[in-house]
Amino acid sequence: MKERVGVYPGTFDPITLGHADIIRRGAKLVDRLIIGVTTNPSKNPMFTPAERMDMVRREVAALKVENVEVVGFNALLMKFAEVQGANVIVRGLRAVADFEYEYQMAGMNQQLNASIETVFLMADVSLQPIASRLVKEIALFGGEIGRFVSPAVREDVVKRVAERGLLGD
Repeated sequence: MKERVGVYPGTFDPITLGHADIIRRGAKLVDRLIIGVTTNPSKNPMFTPAERMDMVRREVAALKVENVEVVGFNALLMKFAEVQGANVIVRGLRAVADFEYEYQMAGMNQQLNASIETVFLMADVSLQPIASRLVKEIALFGGEIGRFVSPAVREDVVKRVAERGLLGD
């Protein structure tokens, strides 16, 4: 039987408890799960690609899942998936708005390579509201983010906010 290889792509800026949930659950569905950390300048990242890679690797190690690796990429997702030998794209869904966007992306990706399936995992109910963008916004205005990220990621974000200065001042 052919090895099932999944790719879970994202900017992970920063990686949240919601991402960790999808990683843990997605790893059960495939023989090997590749976390593809991508660049996306339009999202105004708080962390560099190298910092995000390190952060994701640290969080994956804490999950103690053996079949997960972290790889950076700056290419079309389907090209990255092909290079990795993936036959599955794993995507997390939080709300209807996510579904509409992800549904469209899955359709476009299918047009690019019909042999790679997209699998959607619904976020755990307790984690559905968490979004990296909102975590950064809360932190930038001096709010507490400890319920949304691991203690180590919280420390990374708080340190970066201190370097840049709070917006709420």
